[in-house]
Amino acid sequence: MVTYSDMVTLLLTFFVLLLSMAQMDKVKFLKVANSFRSAFGIVGTQDSVDIVPTIIETGSKTEDLVQRVYRRLETQLNELKLNEDITLAKDRGAVVLRLADAVLFEAGKWELKPEAREVLAGVAELVRPLPLHLRAEGHTDDLPFESDELTNWDLSMMRAVTIVKYFETNKLFPLDRMSAVGYGSQHPLVPNNSPENRAINRRVEFVLESVGGYSEELPYLINARDQFPF
Repeated sequence: MVTYSDMVTLLLTFFVLLLSMAQMDKVKFLKVANSFRSAFGIVGTQDSVDIVPTIIETGSKTEDLVQRVYRRLETQLNELKLNEDITLAKDRGAVVLRLADAVLFEAGKWELKPEAREVLAGVAELVRPLPLHLRAEGHTDDLPFESDELTNWDLSMMRAVTIVKYFETNKLFPLDRMSAVGYGSQHPLVPNNSPENRAINRRVEFVLESVGGYSEELPYLINARDQFPF
């Protein structure tokens, strides 16, 4: 009876331990449970202890983060009176600041216009306090580039790099939180079937993403390292 009582007490302690672990991490709980089943020689089908991580809670975190960032930036855009230059959007699971290329660059050029500096300073002021990574994306329309040596992709990439360089050179935004991507005409917002639509597609976008290990918790936020222009 003493031996039996000890065993029951140990089993009770063991299940309390499993319960506490289950509250912290369901996946770890299932792994530990499966390990102990094997250790005790309990044979069961794999289906009974399948370890299937869920992203429902993660998705809720992402949507909540995007919504909070969107509301904050919307308020600040109104306060800084940048609404005319910058369009705020939620796209691909992230918050996007969208500018027409004419705000920053001359047609077919990648050098910043003098008046663009004030706009970029405003963008940096908006994003710098947030724990976010800033990815500058260049986009063009589908009309062939004037130069035989360069393409629309070259132009979009050089524009994105110019913006990142300006931020870093003027200490507006830390370099380790920035990246540059050029997509050329590969990601139009609207069909390139009219001058008005082409003007909409010629743009620069600032995609705001989570930084650090948080990106692993939010798997469908865009990761700049996984993006390619073609």
